[in-house]
Amino acid sequence: MSYVVDRRLNGKNKSTVNRQRFLHRYRKHIKKAVDEAVTKRSITDLDSGESISIPRRDISEPHFHHTKGGKREIIHPGNKEFVSGDRVPRPQGGGGAGGSGSGDPSNSGEGIDEFVFQISQDEFLDFLFEDLELPNLVKRQLQGIESFKYVRAGVVNDGNPAKINIVRSMRQATSRRIALGASAKRRLRAAEEQLKLLQEQDSILRDKRKEDELENEIIKLRRRINKIPFIDTIDLRYNLHMKQPKPTSKAVMFCLMDVSGSMNQAMKDMAKRFFILLYMFLKRNYEKIEVVFIRHHTSAKEVDEEEFFYSRETGGTIVSSALKMMRDIIVDRYPTEDWNIYGAQASDGDNWNDDSPTCREILMKDILPRVQYYSYIEINPRRHQALWREYEAIEAAVPHFSMQQISEPGDIYPVFRELFQRRPAHS
Repeated sequence: MSYVVDRRLNGKNKSTVNRQRFLHRYRKHIKKAVDEAVTKRSITDLDSGESISIPRRDISEPHFHHTKGGKREIIHPGNKEFVSGDRVPRPQGGGGAGGSGSGDPSNSGEGIDEFVFQISQDEFLDFLFEDLELPNLVKRQLQGIESFKYVRAGVVNDGNPAKINIVRSMRQATSRRIALGASAKRRLRAAEEQLKLLQEQDSILRDKRKEDELENEIIKLRRRINKIPFIDTIDLRYNLHMKQPKPTSKAVMFCLMDVSGSMNQAMKDMAKRFFILLYMFLKRNYEKIEVVFIRHHTSAKEVDEEEFFYSRETGGTIVSSALKMMRDIIVDRYPTEDWNIYGAQASDGDNWNDDSPTCREILMKDILPRVQYYSYIEINPRRHQALWREYEAIEAAVPHFSMQQISEPGDIYPVFRELFQRRPAHS
């Protein structure tokens, strides 16, 4: 068997081809390490690289070699203990200590360290968001498109030499040669036939003067035909490519976070982690997407990214204020015929009792008919609150509504994957 290793170097003396092949081969180990890293990291470290350890036994290459296994017949010269026909037992415990690749220390042999390597920030995020997407993303109108693709738009007479169309150019050259030389070739054939007839006559009757004229005419016609160029600049044809708008999905994600007094700092931190994870996912995977941040307590407020994650404003709890603001923003700025609309809401579920039915009504009548997907996470280690019970009725009736509970930081990433895993689009 032959091994071909591509040792061509890319930036910083690293082989990109071999590295991508290695990452693909040990995807399962890397994916597991990335999932574990997410639950342990702080918010600010979420988008950095990661150190990955792979057991030595998992990176060993299979190979053929001679071994002492199987049935063998052998006679050892000078043997005083065994005779022919005796069975020799195998050694107990295998071939020796330290060969398992576990890396554990041994008092009778040497262990083998695990293989450790570093993945970059981009590679870490690739594994982090693998197999995730905005569910039910559909293509809307192509307003404000900035991406284009080049498509063939026929053949033209002028263009870049790199885009010359050889087949069309040669076809045009052949047509030109036929057109320019057709009359001369007809006259040449006629003159050659006349000369042949004169030369076949008796020498006494041959018209020498006529023969000379025909020979001179034949020479002139051949020169004229030979002067026609095989290919001329007027024959050249070039491929024409034109920029065409490339279909791009336009999407907007609404992030609604409860910052009321019932949300303690630990709950707010978990909500921030969830939305930061969501924000990184959106910005990394979708160029044409806008994010609307809404914070709420007794009143709702549209804020920027910095204020959404780090403001310390707090108060009572009226969840419907955020839903009403989301509804109004959709009506004013994001018409459903142009945009894919998504919503993600994080709360501890604590709400005024009279307000929870209002939230369900707003979602069912005004928001869910306009959105592609809506997710709700309840950050509460205790039993579910009134808002959860109202939302359960929505989940049973609406296929593009999902809800999950987060009790501790370790639940954030699994819940995130559950909410945004790839799903078949609903009809």
